[in-house]
Amino acid sequence: MKATLTTFFSVLALFLTVQYTIAQKLTVKQGDLKALSGETSLNVVYEYSPMGVGKFDREEDYLAKKVADYNEKEAGRGDKWKLSWIADRQERFEPQFEELFNKYAEKIKVGSNPSAAYTMVVKTTFTEPGFNVYVTRKNARIDGEVRIVKTSDPNTPVVVISFVNAPGRTFGGNDYDTGTRIQESYAVLGKNLGKMFSK
Repeated sequence: MKATLTTFFSVLALFLTVQYTIAQKLTVKQGDLKALSGETSLNVVYEYSPMGVGKFDREEDYLAKKVADYNEKEAGRGDKWKLSWIADRQERFEPQFEELFNKYAEKIKVGSNPSAAYTMVVKTTFTEPGFNVYVTRKNARIDGEVRIVKTSDPNTPVVVISFVNAPGRTFGGNDYDTGTRIQESYAVLGKNLGKMFSK
């Protein structure tokens, strides 16, 4: 019986790991990463607008609803939540993306480097915040595109890569905070994009 349970949980863990790993899809839509041959550093900037969130086509509508709901429960709570929602980008999502990208990309690093010849534009077009209410949960995820442009000519993409369903959750399940779940989405994106650049 003990061996059977051990086998079951081993298979379950493997299944969850595989699902978590392969859920994201990266597709080169334009250009070739060979264009960056010889480059060792990229500037990186982030775009979040326009962006859909959950069942809302516009982030503005999602924020208005959440702020109103939270403020109704506790005065000022919604306004404080909105500040955190925006601050998480610079404080959590972007550093996590860069840390994982730089860990897995072998020859090229990203960061704030305006003098670099090329700039990576990470544009998020959709965010599913997900939820975790102990007995049930929904993972976060993000969709969007990554554009590589000449820093001197930002309107002409050299490479365009779409990303779909970058999943966000922690394996321990202690991701009751929205920011924690979404942060993991950017970690997965950074990791898998870094691997793509290292090939």
